[in-house]
Amino acid sequence: MQNIDVHKLSDGASFNRFHAGVLAWCASIIICDGYDLAVAGIALPSIMKSMGVTAQNAGFMVSSALFGMMFGAIFLGTVADRIGRRRAIAICLGLFSVFTAAAGLAQDPYVFSAMRFLAGLGIGGVMPNVVAQMTEYSPKKIRSTMVTLMFSGYAIGGMLAALLGKGLIEAYGWSSVFLAAGVPVVLIPFVLRSMPESMPFLIKENRLDELKKILSRMEPRYRASADDRFVNAADARVEGAPIGKLFQDGRGFSTAMFWIAFFMCLFMVYALSSWLTKLMAGAGYSLGSALTFVLVLNFGAVIGAIGGGWLADRFPIKYVLIGMYALAGVSITLLGYKVSTELLFLLVGLAGASTIGTQIVTYAYAGQFYPTAIRSTGIGWASGVGRSGAILAPIAIGTLVGMALPLEQNFMAIAIPALIAMIAVALISHSRSASAGEVPVDSRMADPFKTA
Repeated sequence: MQNIDVHKLSDGASFNRFHAGVLAWCASIIICDGYDLAVAGIALPSIMKSMGVTAQNAGFMVSSALFGMMFGAIFLGTVADRIGRRRAIAICLGLFSVFTAAAGLAQDPYVFSAMRFLAGLGIGGVMPNVVAQMTEYSPKKIRSTMVTLMFSGYAIGGMLAALLGKGLIEAYGWSSVFLAAGVPVVLIPFVLRSMPESMPFLIKENRLDELKKILSRMEPRYRASADDRFVNAADARVEGAPIGKLFQDGRGFSTAMFWIAFFMCLFMVYALSSWLTKLMAGAGYSLGSALTFVLVLNFGAVIGAIGGGWLADRFPIKYVLIGMYALAGVSITLLGYKVSTELLFLLVGLAGASTIGTQIVTYAYAGQFYPTAIRSTGIGWASGVGRSGAILAPIAIGTLVGMALPLEQNFMAIAIPALIAMIAVALISHSRSASAGEVPVDSRMADPFKTA
């Protein structure tokens, strides 16, 4: 009989077609997710004109999706640890595809807001689940790179919305960009059939034949035998209510620090996406349409996410994040000062890399911190609490803009959360992380690559 530690088997596997398939599925879902989130901002001027709503009401209409994301990240992240990650991802995909398309059929702001709230449940809920999925099935030596590469699909989705939005809206009206978001619903049967289920969930449900097939694809050197016994050393002590476990075994303080970091980073992301163009226009810059800003910001995000992931696989991810938050504080602060157009574009790109890109790396860090059995829950709660920062940012910065403060003070207000997030990440304790929390497995564990 072999005692197979599935956690260590995944850690030591070499990248192959199985890993590429998981990456492709998760990245595709995140691209759809990013499109659905960005599409409202792209179409907002047309929606305001069509429905005759004020800027204040339009802001509420956009925020309705953010409220949905907050609840979706918390509850659909938590439920995945109970019903299985694959099913939870399929539910989220259905929610944000169907209800984003339904928002395109709305005729008044109240129905539109309700549809966006329901879509937000799926948009927010899918994020912690795909991060947990990618973390679980990535070889340890390239884990951060794979997670951030997957999550860069979020920025690609935003760029896709910006590129397609103008043409579709001009030709077919604002509803068309929302209706297009319904297409990914056709992926649900393929997700349920092709995406691997979480390994601890399969062990818990005693679906061992399915687990053996996954392990054989993930690590071809593994040879299954009828009497194999499967364990996950990292989760040997994780039992009971997942939410409570976020604050047990010494994880409570670090969990709170993750929540602060998520809150502050998402505050910066949504402050920039909501007010960057307005602030620059007020400062007298003539940089063309908001489309250019969206593209530059999201292009920077892709570079920041992939570059941050690459660095995090070579240096401690904690210190990579501290550096990225420091870059965010500097680049955003410099946006408040008069510079050349070329330098301004560079600073906007750096701001995207160090805010949206840093948020993606922060997801990767949270995915590595929590044990597998509560990973979706840990990421989900951090993301959900962080969403309150996303909701607060447009309101808070809008209030400052209304006070007609100097430009540099507005950008300093957006940059201050970077300092707070940097301190929070610095205080996270590695001694309570998933890897440090592993307990010894039976010392008689057999070589998993040896035929029984």
